Parts: sequence; structure tokens; C-alpha cells
Amino acid sequence: MEAKIVVLPGDGIGPEITAVAQNVLQRVAAKFKHTFHFDSHLIGGIAIDETGTALPDATLDACKSSQAVLLGAVGGPKWDMGKVRPEQGLLAIRKGLGLYANLRPVRSYEKLLEASPLKQHLVEGVDLLVVRELTGGLYFGNRQEPDGTSDTSSAYDTMAYTGGEIRRILELGFKIAEGRRKKLTSVDKANVLASSRLWRGVANEVCKSHPTVEMEHQLVDSCAMRLVTNPGSFDVIVTENMFGDILSDEAAVLTGSLGMLPSASLGDGTMGLYEPIHGSAPDIAGKGIANPVGTVLSAAMLLRHSLGLEDEAKVMEHAVERTLEQGVRGKDIGGNSTTKEIEAALLAACD
Repeated sequence: MEAKIVVLPGDGIGPEITAVAQNVLQRVAAKFKHTFHFDSHLIGGIAIDETGTALPDATLDACKSSQAVLLGAVGGPKWDMGKVRPEQGLLAIRKGLGLYANLRPVRSYEKLLEASPLKQHLVEGVDLLVVRELTGGLYFGNRQEPDGTSDTSSAYDTMAYTGGEIRRILELGFKIAEGRRKKLTSVDKANVLASSRLWRGVANEVCKSHPTVEMEHQLVDSCAMRLVTNPGSFDVIVTENMFGDILSDEAAVLTGSLGMLPSASLGDGTMGLYEPIHGSAPDIAGKGIANPVGTVLSAAMLLRHSLGLEDEAKVMEHAVERTLEQGVRGKDIGGNSTTKEIEAALLAACD
């Protein structure tokens, strides 16, 4: 197979972790006799510095002509209060590529159970997937920016959804659940929010078309509590944009570190954007200690979902497991390995 992959290193540790993932992808490509062409472009804070916008047209055009996109991280204190913010690039690229579903798998590793802040018996065997709606809700609704910070200043954000937006993300969630343990948790705040009552109504309709999947409704606040008291009870969690953002970050703590978690943003076709769920970690950028595992696992999802290379994806995932079994791990999960040492172990484990 020959494929074009756009790489968006971004800010902070982004360039370091995407470089590792790219090298591991190249090793797997050589092993299976594929040819991957990598094309690097700007996004986020560095794009603002060089072009004045968080998502240059050249970047979006390149992504549209590729098979998949691998992204590092964006943001940092330097741009937090600017009129143009790095995170606007993420929202724009998701919308520009028609990506409406964010998949965030969370699984426990036997060798890392002690790294979790929860008791080991709670996290052992955890294997759940958060399916987050990406293009609606508070992040995209009408808003009014504050005109100051006085007591009379005001601002608002609007959580708006259509039935169609809700239906397509739930259809995807049910389809995924059918290939897993056939259990789906639909998360909303229907006791308070009108948009959540629409969500719950559509969920009940979609459920009728998927009789093999057991669906339950869960309020977002009780779901947050259940994630840390009984995480093993979840299989597939489907929820709206902001709830999914918060819950998936909370679920990442189950593994002991945000650095371990990958994600995939998908639309109707095979095009996808793949990135670790952690941020740009500017405090450790350039120190050579960033954990690249989340990015490598994101690259494995790229092989599976966009290129249809299941065996190759499993090689990368098994390489992560073998690396952890060898005791090679970053500082964020209780180890002392550098980024380069983790990369070397991952490359060796792919052979």
C-alpha cells in the first residue's frame, strides 16, 4: 500500500512525540512493504506565530488531499490570552474535514496497574471506549464574549444540537458496540438541559434499530462518579461534545497518565485525524522526557481506521505492550526512560 499522511507536530512536546510515531510507522511500513509519504504542516500556536492564523489554508488543503492526519498537540501559555488561540485550529480542522466523532479508548495494562491512582482491583481489566460528538454543543454554539470583568459584564455560550447530529453519533456508537461487548451508555443531563432531552429521545429511537445492544441512560454527573468507582462496568460511552471532553480526560486517569491515551476523530469516510489526548506540556518541551506512547497508539488507530491495516495496527499495539513489560516507561507513569529510550524499545519491538 502507498499512502499520504499529513503530520501536524504543533506546539510544546508535539514535534517530539510525532517524530517518534512517524518513525514507528516507517518501521511497520518497511516490515509489511508499504510506502508512507509524510507531509508536515503548521497548526496551533506555531501557525499563529508564522501565519497569523491557527489553521492556515495550506494545512487544511494538504489534509483534504491525504489519507489521514497525525497531530501532536497545540497550545501553551504564550497564546492563552490572544485574540487568536491555538485551540481554534483544532475546532476548525475538525469542521473543515467533516469529523464529527471522537473515539477515545481507555484500557488498563497489567504492568501499569500500580500507576493508577485507583485501587488495582478497580482498574484491572478495564476496556472502555468514549465516543464523543465533535461538531455541536457549547463549543460551536452562538456565544457572546465578555466586554470586561465588572459585575455588569456578561457572556454566554449556547449548547445547540439537531436531531441529525445526535443520530449520526449514536448510530456510530451502536455500530461499535455491536463489535465489542454489546453495551452502550448514553450520557446526558436530561433532568436539566433541553438539548439533552432531545439527545435522550433520539437515543431511544436509535436503540430500536440495534436490538443486540443493551443501552442505558446515565446523567453526566453520576457517570463521572461511576468512572472512578466502577469503571469496569462500562463498554461504549456515547455523549455530547463538552461532556465527552471532560469524561474522557477523567477516564484517562484510570491508566495513570494522559500520556498513554490515543484518540481518533472520524467522519463518514475513511479520513481521520489521530492525536494523543494530552496537551502540549510546555513545561517539559525540549527536555527529551515526553511520553510518546499515546501518539504511537494514535498512529495504530490511523492504520486501523483510515488505511484498513489491522495486522499492522496490532504490531504497533503489541510493541507498546512489550515495551511496558520490559520496564521501559516514561516519568509520567513511574519510570525514568527518556523519549529516545522509549522510541528505541518500540522500534525493536516492531521487528
